[in-house]
Amino acid sequence: MKLAEALALRADATRRVEQLRARAVGSARYQEGEEPAEDAAQLLAETGEVLDELESLIRRINRTNTVAELSTGGTLTDALARRDVLRLRHAVISSAADAAAGRDQHGVVRQLRSELKMLSALPVAELRSQADVLAREIREVDIRIQQANWEVDLLD
Repeated sequence: MKLAEALALRADATRRVEQLRARAVGSARYQEGEEPAEDAAQLLAETGEVLDELESLIRRINRTNTVAELSTGGTLTDALARRDVLRLRHAVISSAADAAAGRDQHGVVRQLRSELKMLSALPVAELRSQADVLAREIREVDIRIQQANWEVDLLD
C-alpha cells in the first residue's frame, strides 16, 4: 500500500470515529417507555475497533514518514515540519500586512478631519511580497510531499 492510500484510510477512519461518537452520544439516553434509536454500547464497541485500526495506521504512517527520504534531501517528516512552519509564518505575515493595511478595522474609514488618522507601523507592500514568497515555498514543499506520498510504500 502506498503512503497516500494510508493517509486516505486515516482520514476515513477519523471521520468514521466522529460519526460513531455522535451516534453513540445521541443514543446514550432515551425516554422511558421508548427504545433508543441505536444500541449505544454496540456503537462504542465499534468505535473502539475503528480506533484500534486508526492507531495502527497512524503508527505505520509516522514510521514511514521518519524513514522516507525525499529526492531533495531530508525525510518526509522534515518536509512536513517545514510545511507546517511555513504555513504559520505565512499566516503571521499575512495577518500583520492586513492589520497594517487597516483590514482589521472592518471597513471603517475616517469621516472627519478631526478624527485621528491611523498610520501603518509596518511596510505593507514588503509584507505582501514576503507572503507571496512564503506561499510559493509552501506550494513547492507540498508538491514534494504529495509526490512522495504516491511513491513511498507504507511500512509495517
